[in-house]
Amino acid sequence: MDVLLWGVLPYLMLATLVGGTIWRYRYDQFGWTTRSSQLYESRLLRIGSPLFHFGILVVVGGHFIGLVIPKSWTDRVGISEHLYHINALALGSVAGFATLVGVSILIYRRRTTGPVFMATTKNDKLMYVVLVAAILAGLATTVLSVVAPDHGPSYRETVAPWFRSVFILQPDIASMSESSFAFKLHTLVGMALFALWPFTRLVHVFSAPLHYLFRPYIVYRSRDDQTRPGATPGHRGWDPVGTRDRSSSNR
Repeated sequence: MDVLLWGVLPYLMLATLVGGTIWRYRYDQFGWTTRSSQLYESRLLRIGSPLFHFGILVVVGGHFIGLVIPKSWTDRVGISEHLYHINALALGSVAGFATLVGVSILIYRRRTTGPVFMATTKNDKLMYVVLVAAILAGLATTVLSVVAPDHGPSYRETVAPWFRSVFILQPDIASMSESSFAFKLHTLVGMALFALWPFTRLVHVFSAPLHYLFRPYIVYRSRDDQTRPGATPGHRGWDPVGTRDRSSSNR
């Protein structure tokens, strides 16, 4: 069973994630969207969306640090295990709680607003169930680390080595099998979420509009200002690299 769960299942999940994303991009580009519903309801969205998105960003950052950066590296720069644990517990608790509150508001909004609920697919409904389960499982491991600090080996000694070993095609099944039931459950739910990822609205994460940070600003001018006698032409904004003046290309 350990070989199946920690030696085979991770690669099935990765194959589904990568293959499903490629399939979705090739055959469902018009569906590659969050299906925004802000026009139907915005009051709850303004509260729930920032809570969920900022919370989940901190959660993802915490998982990256905890799983990718080995314990020996933090020891080498002088970060003790106790200090690391306190910081991870504080940030993880706040971010996890904010994420849970945010997604609860979004689910309540989606269920109680008719047009929003009508735009929700079956895959998205399943995604919300698995997403909430992953958040609750993560918070459970945080609570256990406080009320029962000796409930099992640290995830930095079990889950993290296994996680890194998966990507070098040498899964450390023994390390993962020694972890506590809470960490195993959280890992399984997380893999289920990533397997569902390409077939839900979560796929929009791969289309983050980062180019917005570097695009030129847009100048809006009134036509009356340009035709008024004595009006001085405004300064043009800087152009994107690699483009040319449209007026010169039309001559």
